[in-house]
Amino acid sequence: MTGSRTKSRRIMISELFIVRHPFSVCVPADHKVTLRVRAEGKGILHYQWFTEDDEEVFAGNKEDLTIQAKKSQPYICRVSDNFCNCVFSDWVKVKALDIDKSGLPIHWQGEPHIAESPKPQTVRQGKKLTLHCAAFGIPTPHYQWYRNGQPLQDKTTGMLQIDNATAEHEGSYLCCISNILQETWTEPVDVGIVQTDLLPTPATTATDKVALLIGNLNYSHHPALMAPIMDVHQLANLLQQLGFRVVSLLDLTREEMLGAIEKFIQLLDRGVYGLFYYAGHGYEHAGRNYLVAVDAPQPYRPENCVCVQRVMRSMQEKQTALSVMLLDTCRKWYNQDCIPSGIMPLGPTGNTVYGYATCEDAEAFEVQDGGKSTGIFTKYLNAHILQTEKVTHVLERVSEDLGRDPLVTGKQQVEIKHTLKEPRSLADPVQTAGHTRELHLRDACWRQANKLPRKKRRMFVCGVEVEVSFSALFSNVLMAFATVKTKGPRTQDCTVTLSSIPPMEDIFSGPGRSEEMDSLLFTKSENTDSTLRLCALQKLTESLVIKVDLHYTDMDSKLRQTESQQVDIGKPMVASCKLHRRNHTTPAKKKEGASAQSMGNITSSKPRLHQTQAGPFTRKAECAAKVAVTRGNEPEENDENELQDFTF
Repeated sequence: MTGSRTKSRRIMISELFIVRHPFSVCVPADHKVTLRVRAEGKGILHYQWFTEDDEEVFAGNKEDLTIQAKKSQPYICRVSDNFCNCVFSDWVKVKALDIDKSGLPIHWQGEPHIAESPKPQTVRQGKKLTLHCAAFGIPTPHYQWYRNGQPLQDKTTGMLQIDNATAEHEGSYLCCISNILQETWTEPVDVGIVQTDLLPTPATTATDKVALLIGNLNYSHHPALMAPIMDVHQLANLLQQLGFRVVSLLDLTREEMLGAIEKFIQLLDRGVYGLFYYAGHGYEHAGRNYLVAVDAPQPYRPENCVCVQRVMRSMQEKQTALSVMLLDTCRKWYNQDCIPSGIMPLGPTGNTVYGYATCEDAEAFEVQDGGKSTGIFTKYLNAHILQTEKVTHVLERVSEDLGRDPLVTGKQQVEIKHTLKEPRSLADPVQTAGHTRELHLRDACWRQANKLPRKKRRMFVCGVEVEVSFSALFSNVLMAFATVKTKGPRTQDCTVTLSSIPPMEDIFSGPGRSEEMDSLLFTKSENTDSTLRLCALQKLTESLVIKVDLHYTDMDSKLRQTESQQVDIGKPMVASCKLHRRNHTTPAKKKEGASAQSMGNITSSKPRLHQTQAGPFTRKAECAAKVAVTRGNEPEENDENELQDFTF
């Protein structure tokens, strides 16, 4: 009998087995992740998940375990039946990386996403060489390091370490990162091995890196542009990859531009890298460059615009380690009889860089090709900006590429001015040691302009539950998504529409905005039932309320019904910065002058002027819808005494 029982028990055990084991994952800290196990056996199966030290996971008694990855730890699942049989899954590790996750797609599916790339370095001979690489992935990515194109044996983790570096270890390194979904590669980096007496000076670092990007396109009294949308969007993503804190804004009035610049200047400090980028209409007058606000009248004057040199002077006053000004705008001269002059500099501070899209008295162009509109300067800037070279060398490459573009040959050429005294690069690492307090203050200020509203759920009377979530396109453009999470017991054909209180103008759906542009920039998630684009958040003076209208068919009456609920999201993102309430420090006389020139917000009743012919198009604002420059568009002279007051 004993033998018979043993045989029977063995059969029972063999009939309980795991057909799908969970797999390890690597995700950002606080990311929601689901571990899954599948088993087959007789009768009802029971599941229990454990962490290390055999600690049971709370509520971990199902085949799928969903957790918020707070820290890295291992997991295992026990599967049992009602016949006292059990079997264990493989151990898996949930690795939570508390590192920068910017650039991670909103609807990330688990394909490898590089969060930390290796950095080029020079190492003393005989010392330790260490290269770091980190990537998120579901399943956990596999690493394979290469030197000079050849795979390195046993170098299959995120850290490559060589204890005693010699000349043979010099070369170009990169890492291949892959899982079952995709394969991706880091950019190659150079590693140099030198003798102690030949070691170069220490690499340059920044205490922080911040950038303000402004794109003006929907002008009330001047031809509208197309490219600043894509230009600002792409450049913001690239700068985030370089470790910059980025605030990106579209369609600002002069008052809003000055408010944004004021907040930007507050983020600067000694040792910080500051970058200011502008795409839109502009001109040059009396040796100074002016950026045209969307509310600038026709004709405009300097007091209706923002002076570039005064922005740079404010950056220099903060004693930044690097101040970069990138301007994709025209520099046509007005009132050429005037003797060129400039704002008095603070002194030879050094490490300032101007990257002009075009040279003096010339125009900058954008190309409009369906949904691929781009400023020609920014097109080549984005192609090179991730390079680790000195920033002026990067701009030289941009200049060379633009110079070969047949669309603008003889019309546009990049101009670079700088006072670099050190080989500083936009890719330089951030070294925060000794600057912790200042870093926390900048971090709080930056988060204020970029903080997204939290997800909200609303339960309707009919039993339908709708989730409202949010995503940022720019710091003043917010996307709201509505998703039906639970359907009611007596409802069918549910649809959701979103609107806002107060109504927010959608600058992307106006005249001349093609469907190709919309689909290129903003693809609707397959899982969402409704989307709403909320633009010009900087104009908010009250809390923003999202109105959720649920439409459904009542299964009893067969009638269409509508229920509504509201979601108050306060003043999200840049709205909390109150750019329309700038700290005015100008004399009373000049305040009155500025007030007299105010043209209100961009929702002017006048139709916007659009360029509709084949490109390229100029970024020069004309006096009217004419091609020739007329004297009527000449700005009046600036009062040179205003320079001492130094207002933008």
